[in-house]
Amino acid sequence: MTINNTSVIQKIVLLFLGVAGLYYSKVFLMPLLIAGLLATLFLPVCKWMEKKKISKGLAVFLCLLLLLSVISGIVLLLSLKVSEVIADIAVIKHKIIEAIVYVQQYIFDHLGITVEEQFKILKSEQPSFTSIVQLIAGSLAYIVTNFVLVSVYFLFLLYSRAHIKNFILKLAPASQQSELEKVIYSASHISQQYLIGISKMIVCLWIMYSIGFSAIGVKNAIFFAILCGLLEIIPFIGNITGTTLTVLVSALHGASFPMLGGIIAIYAVIQFIQGFVLEPLIVGPQVKINSLFTIIALVLGQLLWGIPGIILAIPITAIIKILCDHIEPLKPYGFLIGETNKKHNSLITKIIQLKQKIHK
Repeated sequence: MTINNTSVIQKIVLLFLGVAGLYYSKVFLMPLLIAGLLATLFLPVCKWMEKKKISKGLAVFLCLLLLLSVISGIVLLLSLKVSEVIADIAVIKHKIIEAIVYVQQYIFDHLGITVEEQFKILKSEQPSFTSIVQLIAGSLAYIVTNFVLVSVYFLFLLYSRAHIKNFILKLAPASQQSELEKVIYSASHISQQYLIGISKMIVCLWIMYSIGFSAIGVKNAIFFAILCGLLEIIPFIGNITGTTLTVLVSALHGASFPMLGGIIAIYAVIQFIQGFVLEPLIVGPQVKINSLFTIIALVLGQLLWGIPGIILAIPITAIIKILCDHIEPLKPYGFLIGETNKKHNSLITKIIQLKQKIHK
């Protein structure tokens, strides 16, 4: 086997140009991709309403209202639970002050730096009040602007989906358009199932975490259950972050060691159920990404686009895998991204295939 050096160099250059393009087009692409994923998620709802003789424009607008209602409901629910946490702020503040005093005394005992000198160092390093206000105002303006853009993109992507599809088909020769149409259908269908599956799994996690945390007496159990479930959007890191926050806040509230151990045990049990039951059954094995490329996607997403990049990394990688699986020259890359061991969910795969045959 011979390797063409020119071909390899061209692929490496294209890869670097693609990464650079993603980095510098963040402001434009990020809201567009978020809107595209949300439009894919709501596409079955929009088609269902159109079948019920609702006009396309009204169906798309109702989908936007449904999306805003879901987001508002989650924000409202979290706000109510955050207010419960804030009600205990005095207790948390007292615990934090105790911890700061202990740290200050430790620094004085071991480094000889007095409390007054420590305050001078902190004062010289802390940002000014004006800088903090400007940072908060800039962040709020950024969030509002992107939210409006996502809403507008969502509307027009859903409304113009047929036009966009025809444009993509026109890019291919006439002899390949039917095959390309199958690829588009497969990618959109499986990505819908993936996104819907993730949504269902988050709801299941809410229920399991709520039952588990409430059973062992965690304060504000519902809030932490919702938090841990929502952070499932970020694989590995999200669940660990949510559980760590639950343990830390519970410790500040004076939770006993058995309760803290119970939180960790609940996390371990739910992770086992999620990995061996929920993911194969609800999300499906056809879009599974192996652990190595999950981490690579998360790291690249964070480096390129920050926190939004982390959230978008896995859905985009899953869609890329779908496209690779359906395009002959790219199948090796789809295989590389896919899971490395399917033995543990082979039975689940057979059950899913049987259900699909019955449905047909």
